[in-house]
Amino acid sequence: MANVVDTKLYDILGVSPSATENDLKKAYRKLAKEYHPDKNPNAGDKFKEISFAYDVLTNPEKKELYDRYGEQGLREGGGGGPGMDDIFSHIFGGGLFSFMGGQGGRSRNGGRRRGEDMVHPLKVSLDDLYNGKTTKLQLSKNVLCSSCNGQGGKTGAVQKCTACRGRGMRVMIRQLAPGMVQQMQSVCTDCNGEGEVISEKDRCKKCEGKKVVKEVKILEVHVDKGMKHGQKITFGGEADQAPGVEPGDIVLVLQEKDHEIFRREGNDLSMTHKIGLVEALCGFQFMLKHLDGRQIVVKYPAGKIIEPGSVRVVRGEGMPQYRNPFEKGDLFIKFDVQFPENNWISPEKLLELEDMLPSRSEPPIITGDTEEVDLQDYDASQGSSSGGRREAYHDSSDDESGHHGPGVQCAHQ
Repeated sequence: MANVVDTKLYDILGVSPSATENDLKKAYRKLAKEYHPDKNPNAGDKFKEISFAYDVLTNPEKKELYDRYGEQGLREGGGGGPGMDDIFSHIFGGGLFSFMGGQGGRSRNGGRRRGEDMVHPLKVSLDDLYNGKTTKLQLSKNVLCSSCNGQGGKTGAVQKCTACRGRGMRVMIRQLAPGMVQQMQSVCTDCNGEGEVISEKDRCKKCEGKKVVKEVKILEVHVDKGMKHGQKITFGGEADQAPGVEPGDIVLVLQEKDHEIFRREGNDLSMTHKIGLVEALCGFQFMLKHLDGRQIVVKYPAGKIIEPGSVRVVRGEGMPQYRNPFEKGDLFIKFDVQFPENNWISPEKLLELEDMLPSRSEPPIITGDTEEVDLQDYDASQGSSSGGRREAYHDSSDDESGHHGPGVQCAHQ
């Protein structure tokens, strides 16, 4: 059994601390069906507890905090102040939703408001997701001014705005008619909605009273083998700083670029390969450069026929599994069989070829009156000439007879 300090969240899902991610998913689905509010109105907060336990135990960072520090690890992020409210009271006696990654609201650091997360796309190639990659990303963000420690000016220079009484908004009442008034709310122009003002002479010269300055941040981003399109990489507390606000997270969302050869489906890869008729009938081998640069020789024996559009599989040559890169999916190859052009062989050779191929089926016995027709090449882009004539015929007929539709005729008085 895994060495953990608290098992309450595991007990809620009915699993052991050594449960795999698949075990957690199965347990969550089973309990969600039973306690979802839509199906069980009497479940109370049970579904919230189940969802919270699943959220923590399937998030590697949160799970590590919980396993090592238990309830306190979740409350303090591994060593902060007291803080969360809501569903924690049903499990531990505290709070929850700020830890679950919502934007805004109270934080895990003494009830401070939490800032917005900064979400950025990160374009990666399929090669990057196969091999893993470490890259540096440059971002610009707000940080507390070091000259004034985020105060905007000298100590005591910040004063509550008298125009709006520190609310940042001003309310105006306008009389429309006797006994009828209209209340209007607008941003205070004296403090620009800040609720406080700093005199010009007392303002910090570096931030000009704004309390924050722009700073370029270099992040070292690790794209692990097997990561997927849409997966997120989170840098906790690295978003914009502001006085009295806990910084949000910088969240990078992976955006996979198309590959010229391979397509990804889960942990499997697929591709299309063209072969000729002789290869389809007599076997072949071809060279394939994989995503990690390896040259792979794909062989297929003579005598085993490849049908047009058929698929064959190479086991263990797909994508590495996330956090288990030594296990890989499969590579599926769809074969596009290219038939030879017309008149590619002489009539004499064609007879020899027919002798080598399996026998034809018996020709039909022709009796009575028959009519021979020829098959011709068809170009789909040109459509059917007979269909065009038929349409023209109907249009002409409608105009001349006064028909408005099949079987409908205008009455004549």
